[in-house]
Amino acid sequence: MKNSPDSRITDSSENEKIKKVAALLGRSESILFITGAGVSADSGLPTYRGIGGLYNENLTEEGIPIESALAGDMLSRHPEVMWKYLAQIEKRCRAASHNRGHEVIALMERHFKRVWVLTQNIDGLHHSAGSQKVIEIHGNMRRLRCDACGWHDTIADFLEIDIPPLCPRCEQVARPDVVFFGEMLPYKELQVLYEQLDQGFDMYFSVGTTSVFPYIQQPIIDARRLHKPTVEINPSPTQISHAVDVRIRLKAADALDRIWKEYLGEKEGA
Repeated sequence: MKNSPDSRITDSSENEKIKKVAALLGRSESILFITGAGVSADSGLPTYRGIGGLYNENLTEEGIPIESALAGDMLSRHPEVMWKYLAQIEKRCRAASHNRGHEVIALMERHFKRVWVLTQNIDGLHHSAGSQKVIEIHGNMRRLRCDACGWHDTIADFLEIDIPPLCPRCEQVARPDVVFFGEMLPYKELQVLYEQLDQGFDMYFSVGTTSVFPYIQQPIIDARRLHKPTVEINPSPTQISHAVDVRIRLKAADALDRIWKEYLGEKEGA
């Protein structure tokens, strides 16, 4: 399935855009969803910064940016600082559950031949909604590991551990299995991503992400070059808004739910 650059979808009506996306789904067998904080925001999870963010001020209590507090080298220099802010974030996220946006993506995985999710989120909500083919490119905050001896474990929440936690095997400070600022992306997840991108997809979605990182932008840019349909769901402009075929200015859960219902309605009426 190809979509000429000359036929880019520019309808001002969100309803018309949703109908067009549903029609494109009807001609697709494989889909890639690229998701960010906007998907989990509909579950009440806060972002680091911005309206409603945890850290709207410029500096933390220690006089450093939150990005520095959650940097990789902070774990070795001042683990108590890194764990302090990680625990604050986890506490705000603890009661959250997956929302309709996560559910729709999981439903599509069961419905279409091949659906994958590339997510920047570390909350595990795609998995809890039922998605199986998820690439957690930034890790998962409920998985713990010890870089000193290789110990690892999965916990339900941070109530199960001391802050900062010590490895039960070697008593070194453990860490969450996430990618902190300044650290390399996980090799295994990158390999899975490259393998899936090499196969290609019929359709590409960017949902709830500002697409700041190059590895989040690139699948959309490559899809455009290959004339594959691209859809962005985000209330605000992003780094890739100019490059997509359809830009839906709605929140993730609302847009995905409406797209799914429209698709099912068209399928039943066919």
